[in-house]
This record gives sequence, structure tokens and C-alpha cells, in this order.
Amino acid sequence: MKILKHTFYVLFWLIIDILSINVGASAQTLSSIGQDFNRYQQINLQEKIFAHTDKSFYVTGELLWFKLYLVNSTNKPFNLSKVAYVEVLDARHNAVLQSKIAMKQGSGNGSFYIPLTLSNGNYQLRAYTSWMKNNGPELFFEKPITIVNPLKSPEAVPATANVAAGTDVQFFPEGGDLIRNVTSKVAFKITGPDGKGKALRGAIINQQNDTVVRFTPIKFGMGSFTFTPVAGNTYRAIVQVPGSRPIYKPLPVIKNEGYVLQVTDAGSNIGITVTGSAGLSGEVYSFIYSGQKVIDAQTLSALQSARQISVLKSKLADGVNHILIFNSNRQPVAERLYFKRPAVKPLQLNAAIGQQQYGIRRPVTLTLTTATESNRLLPADLSVAVYKVDSLQKPDPANLFSYLWLGAELKGSVEMPDYYFEHTDSQTDEALDNLMLTQGWRRFNWDNILNPAYKPAYLPEYAGHLITARLIDSVSGRPAANVVAYLSSPAKYADLYAARSDSAGRLLFETKDFYGLKELILQTNTRKDSTYKIELQSPFSEKYTDTPTGAFQLNPSAENDLKRYNLSMQLQNVYHSNKLRQYYSPGIDSLSFYVKPYKTYLLEDFTRFTTMEEVLREYVGYISVTSRQRHYHIRAIDQTSFLDDEPLVMLDGIPVFNIDRTFAIDPLKVKRLDLVRNRYYYGPTIFEGILSFTTYKGDLGGFELDSHAVVLDYEGLQLQREFYSPVYSTPQQLNSRLPDFRNVLYWEPKAGTNVQGKNILQFYTSDLPGRYLINVQGITANGEAGSRQLYFEVKK
Repeated sequence: MKILKHTFYVLFWLIIDILSINVGASAQTLSSIGQDFNRYQQINLQEKIFAHTDKSFYVTGELLWFKLYLVNSTNKPFNLSKVAYVEVLDARHNAVLQSKIAMKQGSGNGSFYIPLTLSNGNYQLRAYTSWMKNNGPELFFEKPITIVNPLKSPEAVPATANVAAGTDVQFFPEGGDLIRNVTSKVAFKITGPDGKGKALRGAIINQQNDTVVRFTPIKFGMGSFTFTPVAGNTYRAIVQVPGSRPIYKPLPVIKNEGYVLQVTDAGSNIGITVTGSAGLSGEVYSFIYSGQKVIDAQTLSALQSARQISVLKSKLADGVNHILIFNSNRQPVAERLYFKRPAVKPLQLNAAIGQQQYGIRRPVTLTLTTATESNRLLPADLSVAVYKVDSLQKPDPANLFSYLWLGAELKGSVEMPDYYFEHTDSQTDEALDNLMLTQGWRRFNWDNILNPAYKPAYLPEYAGHLITARLIDSVSGRPAANVVAYLSSPAKYADLYAARSDSAGRLLFETKDFYGLKELILQTNTRKDSTYKIELQSPFSEKYTDTPTGAFQLNPSAENDLKRYNLSMQLQNVYHSNKLRQYYSPGIDSLSFYVKPYKTYLLEDFTRFTTMEEVLREYVGYISVTSRQRHYHIRAIDQTSFLDDEPLVMLDGIPVFNIDRTFAIDPLKVKRLDLVRNRYYYGPTIFEGILSFTTYKGDLGGFELDSHAVVLDYEGLQLQREFYSPVYSTPQQLNSRLPDFRNVLYWEPKAGTNVQGKNILQFYTSDLPGRYLINVQGITANGEAGSRQLYFEVKK
């Protein structure tokens, strides 16, 4: 008995030890996943961007206006990136328009002139930051726009008897995989050539053409069904298309081993069930996160062949929650999204006008107020567009609130996102869950998250535009490391940037207030590094989504409206072209990079010599000019002695590394000389003093640059164009014979309300009668977003 009793105690404590080890290992695994996730999020802060455009239909020769809203994972305006990239892409992903937009406190705006050379078609306007490129183009902002060139006839749309051409059917097993002999929920999405959902019926059939499951979408071409793939069988889907042959589509690959994830709604909580195929063992872990926050992490308990946990809905974050399953090797094996309706309500954005009908050339006063759900007035950043709606220009369905909660969180375009917030019935909840299943999983690359050595490929442009280049050894053709290169642009103030190449030869120039079209000059110090060439790299993303633009078609009944658009464009460009080319001053700091020189010499204050040697010897103190072996040498003198090496010499901000060539500068074209007589530390380099010459025009005065320098035109940050809106406040203006056929009456990207939550704006109607829409978008500093639309009539 004693032996049995002793054996019992040994076994008891052995089991306890084993359980303790398993519990400890489980806790350690979950903790390590959470630590890796938090580490990743600290170096990979999330950005979301939204573009409000003045309208969505344009003719060539018009201006396209846009306002950008940049927020973080909690939908609050984000001040991380100071530059955003906006492009207009054609159906083949060719960028027909591109621009870099300055951002401040998460807000920026700009415009595009639509050239007369563009072809008719549907285009995509997309916006993103350099930082967003780390997560791929699926999370960029995209918006369809239409551009018509009245001088070009539309291409004929080929007629086809097969209406199914362009119709697509996709299947999405819940969790990611189909496993043989394991029941799964499978979502599907049926779309037409335009990317919009189609209400088509279908079925799953096996190799004997026996129907296994029938399916019908409930909304926007999306739906789901339950399916158990039986071992030994093969399956395919068939979708019936009225008036055409049916579509046959294979199902996703059915695996022999793996896990199936199922999430069920159980009122106040959600149930998470993981079922593994026969033979799989080891712990599995659930990990739930939203944005950059870990919501829940648990070890799933075994219940026969399935493992289950329950999570309170109150614990979940508002909006999209990512549910992941990891195996004992910390590998993600299943993932799906769950959407919790946000408790935060849209911004109460009210817009009011004095009346519903106006005559031509009459003032319209627009009063805007912004408040919380509890009617507490507060300021908000707003943008306002007022445009004519007709057969060509439809009301813009874009909504900042629904985009931030849905569109920015999911891959691909969300059709009518407002629908999911305007309705709260069971059918809408089911449609919302189908959206999560079809457009949701694998936002991040978990190989990066679980890799401690991961570093983002693209840096945030926190201080200004980053210009990137690559340094190549022209002899070997290999990247050149640890070499300093210089970037500058001719100007009346010295704005020099220096960068040291990394092991891959990459150069990174962090610019400041870099606006407008500039002539860039890139070079190395040719006294030391004369065998290198510099290749400038484009900051625009070269990765694209597969979002369809749809076939371009013009309804013949819209001919009269198109003629009015064309007339409006021509009148604007003929009579008001000068008004359309007015720009706001960007407020650039005109100080040179060395800020304040030790001494400035104005050459007009002295007798004008004809050689630079005479100028430097006779006028400039604190330097020594010598000539040895037919070469000139300059040394700056600080408070105590000569500095060690030649100073940096610049002409209109461009470095001149060959001191002999300094003496070839024509002094009669030089207005000013700045002298820095002390050693100057600047980025990766050290200058033994600075001599900075400035010509009268800031254009180098005919000085010939070094042959090794790379010279090219480069478009910096876009200068903000002023929107022209005529005023008819006097009888003379009201009776002006200049025609006014504007279809965009007003655009104001900075229509924000004051601390009392109010703003009053005024604009005038044009000579064009019709129905007009006022579209307002906006957001507060706390992330309360909203929109408002209001109509009025203009009659003669």
C-alpha cells in the first residue's frame, strides 16, 4: 500500500509538472507573438488616406481639384508623413498625371490640369504616402473618375454574344483553406466587368456533375454557403449567366492537412472554433488585434476534434478585428476578419443655405456647423465642393466616415460602403460578414512581423520630401558604398543637401520646402570621387491593384450635356486663363542652409574687378589665396589659425569642387558673397569653411558645370493653385457680358469651422441652370468624421 501510495504521489506531481510546463510554454508562445506584434507596430505605424475630389467626371482642359485627409489607425489626423503622392492611372496602370502634395497636420490639397492629349476613358485616382508603400497598393486610396476628350471620338465597344466575358467568380474559405473531410463556411463574390457585384445563381458540382451545394448572393454579388469536401472527390463551381453560356470556376485548392476556422455570433460574445484535420496535434492559439492594438490572446481548449473559445464583444475594438490562429510553431494557419459596429457616430455636419432655388449670378450663403452626437460644437477640418449634377456627372457616393472604418481597412474596392452603416438589420449584418470574408484577410505579412530583423523598405517623410538616388561605380558597374553625394538647385539662396551611400549604393536626400519645378544637380566631390554616376529614383509606387476600371461608354442621350461641358471648359480657358494660373505662396524659408554667414560682401559696394582672383585677394578677409604649381588654393582662417583643407565653394547653391574653376567665375555677374570662416558640420560631411557666391539672377550666370554632374528637371511639391470663383456683387459685375458657364461653382479645401464649430461661406451661381450639389467632407482632431450633401436649383 505504501508503494502504491508513493507511486500515486509521484504520478500526481509528474502530471502537475507536465501541465505546468505546457501552460508555461503556451503562455510563453502567446507572449512572444504579442511582443513581436508590438515591436512590429512600433516601427510600422498605420496610415490611412482619403481624397475628396471636386467631382468625378471631367473633360480635357478642365481642372481636377482634391483635398487629402491623412489619419492613423484610430482615425485621428496624423502628422507623420509630410508628403502624399497622388496619381491618375489609365486602364493599363500608366500614370497620366502625378504630383507630390505637402501635408500638414494630416491635411493637404492640390489640383491637376487635365491635358488635351488624354484619351476618353475610365481612370483611377489614387493617393498614398511613402510610408504606406510598405504595406502594398491594396491599402492605397483609389477612386474611379471619367475623363472625356471632346476632340476624340470614343472607341467602339466590341459587341459580344458572350455576356459572361469579364464576369468573375471568387471563393474564400473562412479562415483561408479548404480541408478534406472538414466542414467549412465558404464565402463567394461575383463581379461584372465594372467590378460591381452581380446577383447570379450558382452551384458546386462534383466530378459526376452532381450538385453538392447551391448558392445565391444576398448583396453586392456576395454570399456564403457551408461545404464539406469529401476525400476522393473533385469539385468545381458553375454560375448561370442569363443570355450566355454558364461560367465554370475551380474551387480553391483542397488540402489534405490543415485547420478550419469558424467564427459565430452568439449575442454578447463571439465563438471561435478551430477544427484540424486528422493527425494534427499540438497547441493552437488565437490572437485578435485591431489596428495596432492587441485585443485578446488565448490557447484554444480541446473539445473532441474541435477547439473552442468565446470572446466578449465588449472586449473587441470598434471596426475591423483580425482573428488569427497560430500553431505550436508560431506559424499563422488561419485568419478572418470580424466587424464590430463602431460606437462612435459620424460627425454631425450640418450645411444650410438660404433657399432652395436661385437665379443666375446670384450669391449663395452656405453655413456650416460641426458638432458631436451630443450636440457639443467643436472645430473640424472641412472641404466643400459645389457642382452641377446631370446625365454625365452623378452625385459622388464617397463618404469619409465609411471609408475610414471600412474602405481603408480592406483590400480592394468596397461597393457602396454607406449601406453597411445606414442599415442595422440582420440581412445587413450578414452582408457585412460576407464582406469581411471576401475582402479581409492577411493585411500584413506575418513573416515580417515574426522576424526580429525586419525593417521597413520605405521611410516616412516626416520632415519633408525624400529624394532617393543610387550611386554606381562607373568602372565596375557595382553599387558604391560610403561615398558622399550632393544635391542642389540653382537659386538665390544656397539650399544644399548631402547624403552618404549605404552598402547598396542608396542615397537619401531629406529636403525642406522643395516646391515647384526645379533643375536638380547631383554630383560627388570630383576632387576625390570622380568615377561614380548617380541615378535618380522615382518616389511613385510601381505596384498596382487589379481593380477594374470598366469599359468606357457614353450614353447618346448625354450629347447635349457633353457639349455644355466642352463649352464651359473652352470659355474658362479663353476668358479666365490668367485666373486659373494663380498660386498661393508656399511660404518658403529663403535662408541658406548655413543660416547666417560670418560676413557678407556686396560686390557693388566695391570697385568692380574683372577677375575673381582680384576680388578674393582685395576684398575678402579671413581667407588666404595662393597659387602653387599652376593651381589655386584657398584656406579659411578662423579665430586662431588656418583650417585644414579647402573650403566648400558654391555658386548659386551649386558646389564647385575644382578650386581652379572658382577663379573662372565672372565677378561682374556676382551680386553677393557669403563667408563662413569656421569648420562647418553638415549631415555626413564636414566643410572647412564656406564661400557662397550668388549671381544677380540666381542662374549660374553662364558658368559651365562639371561634366560629371547629373542635371535634370525635377518636380518638387506641388504649388497650390487658387480656385477662381467670380463675384457679382455690383451691377457692373452682374451685367458683365463675359459668359460664365462654370459647372463647378465652388471649391474650398480649407472650409474648416472655428472653435465654435461654425463657418460661413459665400459663392455665386453661374449662367448655367440646373440642379447643383453641395458636397462637404470633414474630420475633427479626435477623429470624428462625416459628410453632408445638399441640393439646390439654378433657374434663369
